Amino acid sequence: MSTQRETARSLMERHGTTFAEQAGITLRDKPSPLYRLLVLSTLLSARIDSDIAVAAARELSRAGFRTPRRMADATWQQRVDALGRGHYRRYDERTSTQLGDAARLLLDRYRGDLRRLRDASADAEEIGRRLQEFPGIGPTGAAIFCREAQGIWHELVPSMDQKVLDGAREAGLPDKPERLAKLVEPGELPSLAAACVRAALA
Repeated sequence: MSTQRETARSLMERHGTTFAEQAGITLRDKPSPLYRLLVLSTLLSARIDSDIAVAAARELSRAGFRTPRRMADATWQQRVDALGRGHYRRYDERTSTQLGDAARLLLDRYRGDLRRLRDASADAEEIGRRLQEFPGIGPTGAAIFCREAQGIWHELVPSMDQKVLDGAREAGLPDKPERLAKLVEPGELPSLAAACVRAALA
């Protein structure tokens, strides 16, 4: 176990930057950062390079679309333009529509606060199902959101999807979520998950 902990620590030092960190999102249990993570998860769901998705998330944030209200109030073209500045061009028109529709759904169903989604859910599985009700969020997007948010939403621990487990196996770490999660502190789980995914991609 001690050797595996050392391996996990080394992996996190090299590859442990989460997508949220890369996008400039300081994750806290507050409406705006949680919403920005949802947007980022939507962008990462498309078949597009993750660096482009992260750049597009930064541009949407820079344009002021950090809350569902601001996103819903923006015009379709304003969202397209922000996505374009992040070079998110292949899916920009469809994604602009999805972001607008998802923002309105979040406002209508959860009063703009994803913590209400969590509180309305019985467990992690239901959180994942509810996330997939947002346009543009499928199983991949829900998995990304959960593995990044598990550091602040203890209900999600351990969120280690197949991509994480495949990377863990390649690195010589346990490929069972519960065993993998025991190698680090709960707050470090997003970093460990990110490290396993990025190591697998590398």
